[in-house]
Amino acid sequence: MTGDLSSARAALERGDWANALEALALIDDHDAPDRSAALELRARAAYGAGEFEAAVQAWEELHAHELDRGDRVAAAQAAAMVAMFLMMDTGLMAPVRGWLRTADRLLDPKTVTPAHALIAMTRTYERFMCGDLDAAREWSARAIELGEATGTDPAIVIGRVSSARVRIYDGDLEGGLAQLEEVGAFLMTGRADPLTTGMMYCELICAAQGLGRHDMASEWTEVMERWRHGAAFGGIHGRCRVHRAEVLRISGPCDEAEAEALGACEELRPWMRREYGWPLVELGNIRLRRGDLAGAEDAFLEAHQHAWSPQPGLALLRLEQGDADAASEMIADAIAHPFDSPSKERPPFGDLRLAPLLDAQSEIEYARGNAEACRDAATRLASIADRFPGGFVSAWSRLAAGRADLLDGDPVAAIGHCRAALEAWTDLGAPYEAATARLVLAAALERSGNSESAHLERRSAASGLAAFGAARRAGVAADDSAPPPSRRSPGLTPTATFARDGRMRIVEFDGATATLKDLKGFRYITRLLAAPGREFHVLDLVAAEHGVLRPEHVSAEVPASAQPADTGLPMLDDEARAAYRRRLGEIDEDIEDARRANDLGRIELAERDREYLIAELSRAVGLSGRSRTT
Repeated sequence: MTGDLSSARAALERGDWANALEALALIDDHDAPDRSAALELRARAAYGAGEFEAAVQAWEELHAHELDRGDRVAAAQAAAMVAMFLMMDTGLMAPVRGWLRTADRLLDPKTVTPAHALIAMTRTYERFMCGDLDAAREWSARAIELGEATGTDPAIVIGRVSSARVRIYDGDLEGGLAQLEEVGAFLMTGRADPLTTGMMYCELICAAQGLGRHDMASEWTEVMERWRHGAAFGGIHGRCRVHRAEVLRISGPCDEAEAEALGACEELRPWMRREYGWPLVELGNIRLRRGDLAGAEDAFLEAHQHAWSPQPGLALLRLEQGDADAASEMIADAIAHPFDSPSKERPPFGDLRLAPLLDAQSEIEYARGNAEACRDAATRLASIADRFPGGFVSAWSRLAAGRADLLDGDPVAAIGHCRAALEAWTDLGAPYEAATARLVLAAALERSGNSESAHLERRSAASGLAAFGAARRAGVAADDSAPPPSRRSPGLTPTATFARDGRMRIVEFDGATATLKDLKGFRYITRLLAAPGREFHVLDLVAAEHGVLRPEHVSAEVPASAQPADTGLPMLDDEARAAYRRRLGEIDEDIEDARRANDLGRIELAERDREYLIAELSRAVGLSGRSRTT
């Protein structure tokens, strides 16, 4: 028995999660002489192997086992671990609070143990992610103090990072950034454990992204990228890829950015719950820049399904699709009701979260010719840039001012602002943004009577966009006379023909005609075109092609052999559904606790968690309780 545990430990040290789980599978946890060690090893091995729910369940079992043994401190530490892992990967704060209360009740407040440090560490980020800066400030100091007293290094490192981020939002930008750099230097020494290292590298990049400091984000992403090969495990590897996709979305090339984002979505699907919207939105933003409008919409709507805001990307997509009024309504609503679901990627507080929304509003209202709304966005951006100077925020502010000046009839002032934004984005290595500034600058130069310089800027913009991978926008920029998508007349919509002639298919669009062999895929397209706006399951298309309905709609007369098989992966497996139901119980307990304390804010947050889980369970279950597949 001891030999098997030794084998599992050795495999864990090598990062060989599969062999560790195999060694542990030979042990009956209930009969193991050292059941506590076996359960902890199983939790760590399952997490490394990508079995998140199994990992959390092992920590829960360890908590129950330590309670049965009467070791309250060990039980509290296991409860704190449950809370920490739920916080990292689910975005559901109500269960986190429930497990932290459980851990608190087991500990003597007059003593100091590593469990106390772990609780303080987890509370720090629970409060930070829920927008309670005052409490996050207090708990980060407590985590550092308890971590130093008990030798719990993760509490020290995480407490310092949280303290630095709070400092930034308090207005001490330089002090907070210097503190983050100090933590980053410590992480590079390799003295922190891999899980803490990966999560805190992610934090450094998130902080830089939130400030619009692309240069800083790019540098730390490069450090994390080198570190992750051979060191990252669990969901950290996928988070590294999202950050790399974010950097490539700015610097290009766009096709590499999309490849990283798709890889991140694939890797993070077993890990993230609500926060899975983060890589999906990044994928949508990249596709929008590439000109893949249908693909961008798919990604944004999928993110919305995960209760994650797809803005400002979805509003900008509507602008590209030619519906500027819908884009205006969307972005105004997003600014009035900013996204506030718990996330360390997008903290639910502060004006910084509004900066990208206001930049999008500036672009949308400029396209609509709405001078008043465009000026309002520029004014609000300027106020944020005063508090958080440098980086993207300052460049957004200058371009927004240029757009507003142009609509107000002052092209000379617009030229100055646009050139300042262009210079900033060039220095930041952001060719797409630089090209955007060039196009507004070209319009201002044209209005001031300098047509030759305007033409030069448009050519440079088109060249930059093409090299970046934004072919669609490059084409618009290259055509001086082409109106932007949002201003094209509905009367100019091209006509199309999609008809079958015997075994051939005639396809005509906007004056061009092609005659092709009538393939199966064309018949699927015919079915889709017959019902525009309706969503079809792929099996419905197969059934229509073969003249049968899907299994749940098949009558007794249709032979089983003619029915298509229901294939695909379940949206939620049995283990995940069981875990979701456990989380619902924990959320209900948090709501009751908040009601007793008359904490209306916590009640609202917990009820959002509850609504999210119920929606996820509903999406995963079809007619007659069958699991939906994807």
